[in-house]
Amino acid sequence: MTRSTTGLPWGPMARMAGRRLLAAVPVLAAVTFGVFALAAASPFDPAKAYAGSAGLGARQDVLDQLRDNLGADRPFTARWWDWLTSALTGDLGVSASLRQPVAQVIGERIGWSVLLCGLAFALAVTVGTALGVLAARRRGGLFDRAVTSLAYALEAAPPFWLGLLAIWLFALKLDALPAGGLTDTGSDVATPGQIASHVVLPAAVLAVSQLPWFVLYVRQGVGDALAEDPVRGARARGLRERTVLLGHALRSGLLPVLTLTGSRVPELITGALLVETVFSWPGIASATVEAATKVDFPLLAALTVLATAAVLVGNLLSDLLYGLADPRVGFDG
Repeated sequence: MTRSTTGLPWGPMARMAGRRLLAAVPVLAAVTFGVFALAAASPFDPAKAYAGSAGLGARQDVLDQLRDNLGADRPFTARWWDWLTSALTGDLGVSASLRQPVAQVIGERIGWSVLLCGLAFALAVTVGTALGVLAARRRGGLFDRAVTSLAYALEAAPPFWLGLLAIWLFALKLDALPAGGLTDTGSDVATPGQIASHVVLPAAVLAVSQLPWFVLYVRQGVGDALAEDPVRGARARGLRERTVLLGHALRSGLLPVLTLTGSRVPELITGALLVETVFSWPGIASATVEAATKVDFPLLAALTVLATAAVLVGNLLSDLLYGLADPRVGFDG
């Protein structure tokens, strides 16, 4: 493989990214079409959802007029096409449930979701890798059995249950951390100190929900690498165990984790929605729930595109990293 003067194959990487970008266009269009189709088939009435409690006793002609104003009486294919063509120009429409432009809704919330997911993902990868390596050193030992048993137990635990348990223990019993939100009670300004203390519990819970897969994958990969001939040869040459573990076994054992990184993005997004709801974190979770319950077509479509794009980007990054780590794989995918 030809590499540039900087040592990175920018050309093949750019071609892979370009192919994935072209393939993403019809995928995103199909996803948004499915959102409008499912929302149109749902039993929820957008007019009643928009009117709230006032819509319960409203006359039929009033509801019909409201549907006409919202465009809810038009075929969903027409609504989807209008939204899609407007979105291509940068206009994502107006959220009927939140009474704000969709771009403004996302812009105000996406940063907090990125902060939460970024911290949780970094923590899960770091701690999961460390525990997986330590467990692989003595497979079948006491530490290995304890770590793998805990990983399997956490794998079955729903994120919202972990969140409620964390609130009960650290916020209610120990009074060590805030139970939720972004600021302290009575404070109108989100200071860096308040944000740091309030993000600890939700980020830790989200990280713990993602931790088992990294622990198990690293344990398996590093354990298999320790049994390979090159690693045995390194040990036979008298290299220190730390050098053998970090310089040889860990390098080849982490290759499957690079693929896992991309595949965990959908689970990370789903977990983030649950964790944000439990901890009242001001991310996109509340907007997603609001859009779904009130059949908010423009906001639903935009949030779905955002989630789908995150999954596609995650898969692309994992494939690029895998190609860099193992040149035999290349960038033909």
